[in-house]
Amino acid sequence: MRVLQLIDSLRSGGAERMSVTYASALAKRIDASFLCCTRKEGLLKKQLSSDVGYLFLNKKNTLDLQAFIKLRRFVKENKIDLIQAHSSSWFLALLVKLSLPGVKLVWHDHYGRELSSRKPGLLKPASKYFDGIIAVNNDLEEWSKKNLSSKEVRFFKNFLPENFGSGENMKLKGGDSIKIICVANFRPQKDHLNLLKAFELIKKDHPKTTLHLLGKNEQDSYSVKIKKYIHHQDLNQDVFIYGEQENVSSYIDQADLGILSSESEGLPMALLEYGRAGIPVISTDVGQCAEVIGSAGKLVAPQDSEALAQAIREYIENDQVRKSDALSFQQVIKKTYSEEIIIPEVLDFFKH
Repeated sequence: MRVLQLIDSLRSGGAERMSVTYASALAKRIDASFLCCTRKEGLLKKQLSSDVGYLFLNKKNTLDLQAFIKLRRFVKENKIDLIQAHSSSWFLALLVKLSLPGVKLVWHDHYGRELSSRKPGLLKPASKYFDGIIAVNNDLEEWSKKNLSSKEVRFFKNFLPENFGSGENMKLKGGDSIKIICVANFRPQKDHLNLLKAFELIKKDHPKTTLHLLGKNEQDSYSVKIKKYIHHQDLNQDVFIYGEQENVSSYIDQADLGILSSESEGLPMALLEYGRAGIPVISTDVGQCAEVIGSAGKLVAPQDSEALAQAIREYIENDQVRKSDALSFQQVIKKTYSEEIIIPEVLDFFKH
């Protein structure tokens, strides 16, 4: 089997990281593994296994004829059997499939926003040409079965690669404070403001606490809003923004507590990374977070900063529970969200 991962960007993000993880994991198990980045390269390119064939299209617009020709030629020359198209890259993959009918197309749906307002649009007619759909949580699986035309739809858990972390090891700021980390790109659905409000409440009882925000920062209105809030609430000495980082694991390893405060999610990679590092976790109860965490962490309602603050406070003030939950969650991640467990199931799905 020869499989190509198709992704629009290699900047840090859940779908982008999974495309790299799949490419590298498959390279050890099939005849040949490839990855094509269509629009924008980024830090994740460095995490690709040297065994993965790579192509960058530098696609300029939706109907970029040169990019299509280049990708079609690459698929043909490398005798690729199957394209695993992540998120919005399905359209280009569909064009290739229609011109090369022998190539299978599996769409990998990473949608992490509120599903109630999601419209199928062009996906509906296009999906009848998909040989399969992979969903990253149960809700997305049900949505595809209800709204799209592909006969084969399966939920597969996101997973962590065997080899994790690359690049320079960096140090978290904040001295010997209690360090809370949030790995989430600066997007509205990640609701950093909810976390900041909870952090303010925590500071009243536990002043020696710092908050560390890692993630892609587009310098847009959302980012400006978050930075203004930090400044206006006089949190500059306690909240640190690191932006997009290559070796996220080295930061997580130094943290005392991992948090997600999102309004909506799919199956966030950050939770898996917290678990592997062995730190306790708190998350809003959205997407697949409850299934991932189970009873090995704390879940709170989204957009409830007081509940989030209380969960943080309970961990800070109870060292024994914090350590016990962290260990339990680490064991869950190792047993359930590893490539050794997920990849064989995905390969079986591909063959059918």
